[in-house]
Amino acid sequence: MPNPYKITLTDRFLAATFLKLLPRRVTPNQITVFRFFAIPFIAALFLLNEYLFGTIVFAVATFTDALDGALARTRREISEWGSTYDPLADKLLIGITAFLILPMFFSVWLVFAIVFIEMVLIGMAYYNSHHGREHKITVNWWGKSKMLAQSFGVLFVLFYILWPVALLLILAQWILYLAVALAAISIITYSV
Repeated sequence: MPNPYKITLTDRFLAATFLKLLPRRVTPNQITVFRFFAIPFIAALFLLNEYLFGTIVFAVATFTDALDGALARTRREISEWGSTYDPLADKLLIGITAFLILPMFFSVWLVFAIVFIEMVLIGMAYYNSHHGREHKITVNWWGKSKMLAQSFGVLFVLFYILWPVALLLILAQWILYLAVALAAISIITYSV
């Protein structure tokens, strides 16, 4: 079983920079809760065509995914609650934003693939946690890479809305295709 406290190079960078800015009383779970609370505000901003503010809040919320994980590992504060709800917050953030933004520019099938795979992963995690399966779904490299690709793909679309440079949309499309491939691999690696 992998060491849940294994500190990555990213964790070290964040610990030396951004984590120093957080008060000691801030916990990883509080950062995850912030992400949950940010999701309806992001959705409302996009529905109101407030793309600049929505993009800023989306970028901050996405960045908190890296922060809460690094904080949990470097402080050795990994909890069962965080292990369950951090990925759920990520999937809701990406799924809702993808549903609201991506159909304006891409095929409904790409959006469906992104949202569907996120729902499958949520279902697998729920099933495993409620049916006493010994092999618990944990975050792996494929899942982290998928989340990173999804975040950047959606961000590039949002940047395109703000600054319509065709290259941003082309990059977004290829990054989102990569995210779907990584998501499919993460499903396979979770189920073995």
